[in-house]
Amino acid sequence: MNIPIIAAIALLGALAYKLKALDGKGVMAAVLVGAATIVLGGMFPFLALLTFVILGVLATKYRFAEKAKKGVAQEGKGTRSWQNVLGNGLAAVIFLLVEYYTKQDLFRAATFSAIATANADTLASELGKIFGKAPKMITTLKPANVGENGAVSWQGEIIALIGAFIISIFAVFLTSQKIEMLLAVTLAGFVGCNLDSLLGATLENRGVINNHHTNFLATLIGGIIGAGIFLALL
Repeated sequence: MNIPIIAAIALLGALAYKLKALDGKGVMAAVLVGAATIVLGGMFPFLALLTFVILGVLATKYRFAEKAKKGVAQEGKGTRSWQNVLGNGLAAVIFLLVEYYTKQDLFRAATFSAIATANADTLASELGKIFGKAPKMITTLKPANVGENGAVSWQGEIIALIGAFIISIFAVFLTSQKIEMLLAVTLAGFVGCNLDSLLGATLENRGVINNHHTNFLATLIGGIIGAGIFLALL
């Protein structure tokens, strides 16, 4: 990895810190994840990850005061920590590491599906707090509170699907199986987002895991699902 790329990643980290999107340790974790992504996967996975970060920051900051008034705003006034970074980005790096040695589209699908899951979940969660109407608990379909773990709405589901699709666009540049990749990543990101809600409604609400664990498990399983769908479509 050359010096200009390192400088660019460091600059993006500094900008995230300046905008209070990440705290100090969060910046360090993000720089490491970004560097690993470029080294292992190249520019397109990095751009997908960067797009997720930018959209996540914008969605988190959007009408933040209104979310805070409702008591559903992101903790730390929207500033995310190293745990947030690894919870959302570590699974993609793991898949990239496997793809780096295997050179298989299967693991590219897993990588982008993990990122798509993170993007879908963040956008659905943050924008769903504003636009979601009459949310229901994913496990029972009974009425739930806005921002509650496991709460879903049809508006949030549409946002999740769009969020997953956005990431899938980056994946098609790295494969000849473009339609299969597009479908696999979009569907897996959408399913992974709902899996995040399911984990939140069950294990997280019971105190077995925390939100960072939920994000990691959802992105990891979302990636595996993406690889499975891609393989099934071939």
